[in-house]
Amino acid sequence: MSKTLYKTPFSRAYWRDAAKDAKALRTLVFSALMVAACVALGLIPSIVVGTGGIKISWGFLGRALCALVGGPVNALVFGFVEDTVGYFMNPDGGYNPFYIFTTMLGAFTYALFLYRAEVTVLRVFLAKLFTNIQNVFLQSLGAYLWYSSKGYWVLVGERAIKNAVMLPIQTLMLAALFAALLPILHRMGFLPNQAAKLRLWKKPEWIGQKKAQQSEKAEPWKD
Repeated sequence: MSKTLYKTPFSRAYWRDAAKDAKALRTLVFSALMVAACVALGLIPSIVVGTGGIKISWGFLGRALCALVGGPVNALVFGFVEDTVGYFMNPDGGYNPFYIFTTMLGAFTYALFLYRAEVTVLRVFLAKLFTNIQNVFLQSLGAYLWYSSKGYWVLVGERAIKNAVMLPIQTLMLAALFAALLPILHRMGFLPNQAAKLRLWKKPEWIGQKKAQQSEKAEPWKD
C-alpha cells in the first residue's frame, strides 16, 4: 500500500492510488464488512431528537469509514452495493434507484475529504456538511418526484432544518468513531502513519516555517 498523503484530490497520483486501492483484495474485504455493518446499523432503531421527525440514524458511520479506507473509486461501488443490499434486507416502501445515486454520491464525498488525508475534526465536519447539503437538495428531489405531494422547496426547507440540527451531532459521532478506530486501522495496515490518529485541525505550514526562522535568528552564528 502506498503511504502518500494528499492535500487535495486534484492530482493524477491521487486517482491512481484510489483506483489501485479499489481493486486491492483487502479493500474489497473491508468494503464487504462495511456493507454488512451498514445493513446491521440500519436495523438499529433511530433515536428521536425533539420534534419534526428529526432522528439519529447510524448507517452513515459505516459509509464514512469505508470511504476513509477505500477511497473515492471504491466508494462509488460500495454505495451502489450497500444501498441495494440494504433495501432488500430491510425493504421500506418502493424500491427507488434514485436513492442509489444519492448513497453513492454521499460515500464519494466522504472519500474526497477523508481518504489519504490527515484526518482532522475540521475535515470530518466539512465532509458531513457537504453530505448533509446533498441530502437537503437531492433527497428532497427524490421525495418530490416519487413520493410526496408537497412542493419541492417545502421539502427542502424541512430537510434543511433536520440536517442543520443533526450536523453537530453527526460530526461528534464520526469524530468519536475515528478517534477510536484510526489507531487500530493503522496497525492493521490500512492507513499511513500521518493518518493514524484524529487531530483537531492541521497546523498550517507557515506556522512551522515561522518558528524555524525565529529559532535560527535566536541561535548565535557558529563557524
